[in-house]
Amino acid sequence: MAWQRWVFFLFLMLRGMLLPQVFAENDTLTQSQQLSLNQTLVSAGKIFELGFFNPSNSSKLYLGIWFKNIPGKRIVWVANREDPLSASDSAAILKIGIDGNLRIVDGNQNTVWSTNVSVQSNNTIAVLTDKGEFIFKDTVSGTSLWDGFNYPCDTLLSGMVIGYSSRTGVKLVLSSWKAEDDPSPGNFIAGLSVEMPPQGFTWTNDSRPYSRGGPWDGGNFIGVPDDEKGYASGINIVSNKQQESAFLSLNTVNDLHVKIMVLKPSGILQMMQWEGELNAWKVRWEAPDNPCDVYGTCGPYGVCDKNKSPMCNCLRGFEPKSTEEWSRGNWTGGCVRRTKLVCEISTTSGIAPKGSKNDKFLQLSEMKLPDRYTYLYDYGAQNCKEWCLNNCSCAAYAYPDGINCMVWTAQLMDVQKFSYDGADLFVRLAYSELVSDEDKRKAKLIIGFTTVSSILVLGIFGCIFYRWKASQRGNRINRVKDLIPADTTTDNLWEEQVLRKDSSELLHVDFAKLEIATENFSEINMIGAGGFGPVYKGKLENGQVIAVKRLSSYSGQGIKEFKNEILLISKLQHRNLVRILAYCVYGKEKLLVYEYMANGSLDTLLFDPSKSHQLSWPKRFNMIHGIARGLLYLHRDSSLRVIHRDLKASNVLLDDDMTPKISDFGLARTFQVTQELNTQRIVGTFGYMSPEYAMGGLFSEKSDVYSFGVLVLEIVSGRKNRGFYDHDRHSNLLSYAWQLLTESKALDLMDKTLSGSFSPLTVVRCIQIGLLCVQDNAADRPSMSSVVLMLSSSDMDLPQPKQPTFVFQRLLYSDIQSQSGNAQSVNDISISVAEGR
Repeated sequence: MAWQRWVFFLFLMLRGMLLPQVFAENDTLTQSQQLSLNQTLVSAGKIFELGFFNPSNSSKLYLGIWFKNIPGKRIVWVANREDPLSASDSAAILKIGIDGNLRIVDGNQNTVWSTNVSVQSNNTIAVLTDKGEFIFKDTVSGTSLWDGFNYPCDTLLSGMVIGYSSRTGVKLVLSSWKAEDDPSPGNFIAGLSVEMPPQGFTWTNDSRPYSRGGPWDGGNFIGVPDDEKGYASGINIVSNKQQESAFLSLNTVNDLHVKIMVLKPSGILQMMQWEGELNAWKVRWEAPDNPCDVYGTCGPYGVCDKNKSPMCNCLRGFEPKSTEEWSRGNWTGGCVRRTKLVCEISTTSGIAPKGSKNDKFLQLSEMKLPDRYTYLYDYGAQNCKEWCLNNCSCAAYAYPDGINCMVWTAQLMDVQKFSYDGADLFVRLAYSELVSDEDKRKAKLIIGFTTVSSILVLGIFGCIFYRWKASQRGNRINRVKDLIPADTTTDNLWEEQVLRKDSSELLHVDFAKLEIATENFSEINMIGAGGFGPVYKGKLENGQVIAVKRLSSYSGQGIKEFKNEILLISKLQHRNLVRILAYCVYGKEKLLVYEYMANGSLDTLLFDPSKSHQLSWPKRFNMIHGIARGLLYLHRDSSLRVIHRDLKASNVLLDDDMTPKISDFGLARTFQVTQELNTQRIVGTFGYMSPEYAMGGLFSEKSDVYSFGVLVLEIVSGRKNRGFYDHDRHSNLLSYAWQLLTESKALDLMDKTLSGSFSPLTVVRCIQIGLLCVQDNAADRPSMSSVVLMLSSSDMDLPQPKQPTFVFQRLLYSDIQSQSGNAQSVNDISISVAEGR
C-alpha cells in the first residue's frame, strides 16, 4: 500500500504543476491564477466582490462587481454586457492570457471579452479596490493599463466620474440595463452636455433628450429642486472652460453612508443611499419625477407646472401653435408669439410703426431655465439685459447666482415652473403685451395720490385744534426720546438709514424681539464670545432657534465690516456657508441673526481633549471636503468671487449632522479671478495668515488656500498651529508636519483619538494636500478647484510640497512665549490693524 500512497502524492504534485493555481479569497488576479464560476475576488477592505453571475437565474452569464456586505447583490459594474456567456457553461473562466491581457474565456477556450490593450510585458495583474474599481496594470512599470471606471455601466460609484473633455475626445456616460434582469446596454444614457455651464441630461439611444437637470450653478443643477443646497445632494462637478472639460462625481463614501447614482432601464436616474438601520436602499431623488420633468412636454415657449391642471400653458405673450392639438392634451407642438416684436417688424419692413414702443422684459420667478442657451460669462447684469435687447433674435435672458449672464437666441424649450428653488427668467415681449401691467401701476398711483390728498385735507382741519395738538405732540416727542439710547447720535441714525437702504434684500428685525428671544441677552444663553462680541442662542416667537451675534461697541468691527458682512453673505447660498437670517441696528447696537448651529464652532470640539473623540476620521475628512467646497464656491462658483481673509477653526460652525459651514464674513473682500489685491490694513488671525499677506499686505484667493492648509493640518492633528511647541525643533505645526512627511512618519501627526477609525492612505494624502496649500510662494499653492479634485480622486498623483520657511509667525510665537512662559496659553487673537511691509 505504501507505493500507492507515493503514486497518489506524485499525482498531486504533477497536477499542481500542470493546472492553474486555485487561490483563496483575495483582491488580485495574477497570471498563475484563474477565476472560475465558483470563485470571486474580494477587495482588501471586503467592500466589493467580483465574480460571475446570472441575473434572476437567466440563461446568460456575466462577470460583474457588487457590494459584498450589502444584501441583495446589487450589481454596479458588468464586463461582458454585450457578449454574455451561456449559464450552462461551467468551464468559463477569467484569466490573464499569454499576451498579458485580461480575458473572459468560455468552455471552448474562445475569448468573449478582453481588455485588448497594448501590453509591453507579460508581467500584468488585475486588482479589485475598495472603491469598486477593477484595475489592470503592469507590475514592472507600475502603470495602469486599463481601468473599469473608464467604462461605466448603469451605476456611478464614489470615485468614478462621468463627463467629457472636448480636447481629448473623452466622453463618459452611464448606460442603462435593457431590463432589470438583462445587463446588456438599454435604451438610455446619462451624462453631461458639452457646453458651459454643463447640464445634466438623460438621452435616448438615438440622442434625443429624455430629461434635463438644467445648468450647473456651482452648487447644484437649477432644474433639480432640492431642499439641500450646494453639494448636499452628493453631486460634485469640476469644470474647466479653458480645457473644455467637465466631470461629475459623487462625494467620497464614508463609513456611515454609501451613495450611488443609478440609471434605471425606464430612463429614471436615481440618487440612492444605503440605510443600514433599515437594511434597504433609500431613493434621495430621482428624475424624471413627474411628467413636467420629461424633456419638451409642453413644446417650444410652453411652460409646465405640475401643480396646475392642465399642466401645460403658453408663456405670457404666446398662444398654442395648434389649438386642436392642445385641446386633445398634446402640447408638444408648443406655442408661437402672439404679437411681433418691434425689432422683427423693423427687420421685415425696414421701419417700425409710428408710435410703437420698444420691447420689454417680463420677469418670471422660480423657473427651470430653458435649454439651448448662450453663456456670456463676463457680462454684468445690466450688460446682459442690453445685449439681449440689442439682438432681435434674443428671446430671453437670465442672470442666476453662480452662473451670471445667459441668453436664449433659439426657441425657449423645456421651461418649467417650480414652487421653489428656481431662477428668474426675463422673457422678451412686445410692449402691448405688458399694457395691463402698466394700467395696474397707474391705478396704484391714482389710489396713492387720492390717499395723500385725503391726508392733507385732514391735516388742514387738524390745524384748528393746534394748541391741543401741540401739547400732545410734545408728549409724543418725549416718549420717543425715552426709547432712544442716550449715546445715540445723528450719525448713528444716519448709519442705520443707509444700512437699511443698502440691505433691503435682508430682513431687519426689531431689537426688542431679539431681547425677548435671548431672554435679555442672558449669560445663560451665551454660546460663544469672539473678538467682535458675544454670540447668544435665542428662540423667536415662531419657535425658530437662532444665533445672535451682538457686536461690542468697542470691537474692531465697525459699521464698515458689519455692513460688508450682511450685504455679502446675504447674496451667498451654499451648503457649506452659514446662512444669515436678519440683522438689527438700534442706536449703537449692531446685531446679526444666523441659523443656529447645534454643535457650535469646530475649535470647541477639535482642540478639547475631552470632546475631540466625537470627531471620527470620516467626520473630519467630510469636514475638510466640505470646507474646501465652500471655499471653491466663494472663489470660483459664486457670482461675487469672494476672498474670506479670516478662515480658521473658530469660524467654521457645525450643524446637527456635523456639516461644516464657513462663517464670519466681516473681513471678506470681493475680487476678480487671478486678481491680486494690496492693503495697508492687515486683518485676520496670526497663524492662519499667508506670508505675502502678513508681511506685505498682498492677498488673493491663494491667501485663503494657505489658511485652508493650516486648518487641514489642525483637523488631522487635533492641535493648533498657533502656540504649537515642540521643544527647540519646531516652532509651528507646519514645519513639524513637513518633517514627518519627508521622514515617512506622517501618521505620527494624526490625532491619537483617531485610532482604528481611519484610512492611513487618506490621512497621509490630506497631510500632503495641507502642506501643498501652505507653501510660502503663492504661485506654488494649488487652487481650490484643484484641491477639491485632489480630495475627490484618491488615485491622482500629488506633487511633493516644499518646506515651509515662513518665519514671521515664529518670531511672534517666541515673543509671546517669552512673556507668558507657556506656549499653550496663546489666545485666539484676530489682528484688525497692522502695517504691511
